[in-house]
Amino acid sequence: MDSGTRIPIMSLRGLSLTFRQGERSIEILKEASGDVFSGEAVGLLGPSGAGKSSLLQILGLLDRPNEGQVLLEGEDCITKSDNERTLLRRTKLGFVYQFHHLLPEFSALENVVLPQLILGVSKTDAEKRAGKLLKNLGLSERLEHRPAQLSGGEQQRVAIARAVANAPKVLLADEPTGNLDPETAEVVFDQLMTLVQDSGVTAIIATHNLDIARRMTRIWKLDQGKIAETSPVDI
Repeated sequence: MDSGTRIPIMSLRGLSLTFRQGERSIEILKEASGDVFSGEAVGLLGPSGAGKSSLLQILGLLDRPNEGQVLLEGEDCITKSDNERTLLRRTKLGFVYQFHHLLPEFSALENVVLPQLILGVSKTDAEKRAGKLLKNLGLSERLEHRPAQLSGGEQQRVAIARAVANAPKVLLADEPTGNLDPETAEVVFDQLMTLVQDSGVTAIIATHNLDIARRMTRIWKLDQGKIAETSPVDI
């Protein structure tokens, strides 16, 4: 079945975003539109300042555009209340940032358990899922270690496990390997893609790394505020 007959898991419709800087208006997004389908890994490319992070913030329902729609499973999320958007972030969206943002006073296991407890999952079930996710990411010997006791690559793998702990529909990742050395970045990205494929989650991943981007399903290039689609083999 081709993309013309499939139902997108997430759609962007005419997203526009402008910042005011003194007397100047800086246009970040200009009627950006696109569709993402279940199980895809979409690479988001563009030079620094092109608006990749701003776009991910909007798709993650953390910011609102000046105009346009973000549809998640057919529902327009832009018009929803703050409380409704918070619930969607907890249940249907996962986030991985360039820096791991783990809670330093908690172990790796506890960092992955916490978002599940917030949703009302029992501690037993939350620990079982957290342990499985971390073991699948090669951290079976690091469950009780706190972030300061982990390497950069290990910390980022814990952040990935935390991001998918509540089985989101869409995983948004902003330069998830940007702070890692090339060898570690390769390992972390391999494990991230395996997790995406095994879980069926849809991923939108902003990156400057073209070698990583070429392994995505599709590529979005931010060009003058618009999304231009290209094939991974053409970048």
